[in-house]
Amino acid sequence: MHPSHPALAEAGSYNPTLQGDPRPTRLLGQAFAGFPKLSASENSTASVLALVASDMAEVDRVIAERLDSGVPLVGEVARYIISAGGKRLRPVLLLLTCGALGYTGAQRHNLAAVVEFIHTATLLHDDVVDESTLRRGRPTANESFGNPASVLVGDFLYSRAFQMMVDADSMRVMQVLADATNVIAEGEVLQLMNMHDASLDEEGYLRVIRSKTAKLFEASARLGAILAKQSADTEEACATYGQALGTAFQVIDDVLDYDGNTSEMGKNLGDDLREGKATLPLILAMQRGTPEQAATVRSAIETGSVERLQEIVGIVRDTGALQATRTAAAAEAQRAIDAAMRLPANAHREAMVTLASQLLERRA
Repeated sequence: MHPSHPALAEAGSYNPTLQGDPRPTRLLGQAFAGFPKLSASENSTASVLALVASDMAEVDRVIAERLDSGVPLVGEVARYIISAGGKRLRPVLLLLTCGALGYTGAQRHNLAAVVEFIHTATLLHDDVVDESTLRRGRPTANESFGNPASVLVGDFLYSRAFQMMVDADSMRVMQVLADATNVIAEGEVLQLMNMHDASLDEEGYLRVIRSKTAKLFEASARLGAILAKQSADTEEACATYGQALGTAFQVIDDVLDYDGNTSEMGKNLGDDLREGKATLPLILAMQRGTPEQAATVRSAIETGSVERLQEIVGIVRDTGALQATRTAAAAEAQRAIDAAMRLPANAHREAMVTLASQLLERRA
């Protein structure tokens, strides 16, 4: 077993070879030191969403318009999963970045819809691969319409997204989105290869989530800078923010599989274990636990058995693995905050900071 990866094990340390820049030393609370004090109501995800509410209404209009197809089942399945709601964080991130950098052109709505289509396509395919039955509190599309329809409608959404990105008339935009989609697909394959592999270490785990989840966050934020025709330094600050935010989002998601509940999450507790995924809470529990505890966790990963789920939840908590994983998420949220602070000071930048800090409190 490799030693604990510093970027994931401790909030106060960082591996510049993986990140491309030194680990910030400020903690989350210190990041607000140079800010006006936010009230409890302002310092919330709701206030972030309110800032881009009118833009998101226009994005929803674009989504509805571009879901139109001459094949009824395509629209039916696509609308089923999109209408299930969700956080829409990727389009929100693109809109916040555009706002922070002063871009108000129509392409922000088009490309926000594009990233949501790409994300929705990955969900359709993911649920088939993972044999998931519940998402956002209701049956998955594959559970309702079958695997073939889910896969093919996912393909439709990918191809429609690529039709729409051409409208931006920018090779740079197409390059970012094409590269991101390719990396996401690689991440999915990596995760498939890692199923039931209890020897996976933090670096391998990080590689999967950076590819599978964080890459589209990174692309969404980068697109805002590209649309605003910003410098390379500003574009990289936006990309760093997106990557760090996406990583923190996924790490917290993995925490909730052992510290959440089905009604809040909208998915089944223990799904990751059932699918044989060695996520960070389990990796750290095996490192920190007794040989007997490590063997219990290892066996569950290798077999995909949830018969001893409650015992494993206890091991993850008792070894401190759950708190260590939250600390890892806080490190990534801090990195996002520091990147956002490199952008112009305005309400949209403050919302980006708020979004990163509130991410640590999510329960779904």
